[in-house]
Amino acid sequence: MKKEYWYIIIAYIAMQLSSLIGIPLVAFVGAGMGKSLKEMETLSIPYWLVISFTLTLIIVLLILRKESKLQADLRGMASPSSSAAWAVAGVFLALMAQSFAASIERLIGIEMGSENTQEIINLIENFPIVILVSSIIGPILEEIVFRKIIFGSLHKKMNFFFAALISSVIFALAHFEPEHVILYSAMGFTFAFLYVKTKRIIVPIIAHVTMNTFVVLLQSVFREDIERMIREAEKIQSFIGGL
Repeated sequence: MKKEYWYIIIAYIAMQLSSLIGIPLVAFVGAGMGKSLKEMETLSIPYWLVISFTLTLIIVLLILRKESKLQADLRGMASPSSSAAWAVAGVFLALMAQSFAASIERLIGIEMGSENTQEIINLIENFPIVILVSSIIGPILEEIVFRKIIFGSLHKKMNFFFAALISSVIFALAHFEPEHVILYSAMGFTFAFLYVKTKRIIVPIIAHVTMNTFVVLLQSVFREDIERMIREAEKIQSFIGGL
């Protein structure tokens, strides 16, 4: 693995652990600027999420800036039009894979719903700026780390299945919800497939960003509308069933 890739992995791990220092630091700085400690306890988490993810993305892009200049020399890349088509198709493939994996988890007795996702949704509802992390910056970093670097390095030494399996399980465990390893791994396989098929990391990035944005919108912005439609559908079904 290139040394630049190790730097990126270290930066990503440091970002994941940075909240132990960053959140208290933000709370301390805010309190020093006249904010109440109680207020900063609420604000420090979303603030640090945005700060840490943004800084890490900037660092990663700076590390990769030389490599991006060499991309034109690579062979076998999908054309821009084909890449766009795969990016769109990838959203549906990822949603299908997620649905199939969720069905398997339900069959083996794993409770539906993700605490991680729910916590993020709660943050977004109170601090909309967090959507930048959940829907854009986070997916970009994850695709660079787990698909481009980890999967890409493994795929040079083994076939697609085992490279995708190992990188997808690591991807799943990195979300700190081991009970949903099947769910996250299914998405990891999908994004790895898109990367191999097009040889452009931008394709799984677009699919991942779109899917996350779609899920966030469904569970936050349009949640009340969806719940209302479900209730109305249930009423209609009950009425028809009573005829």
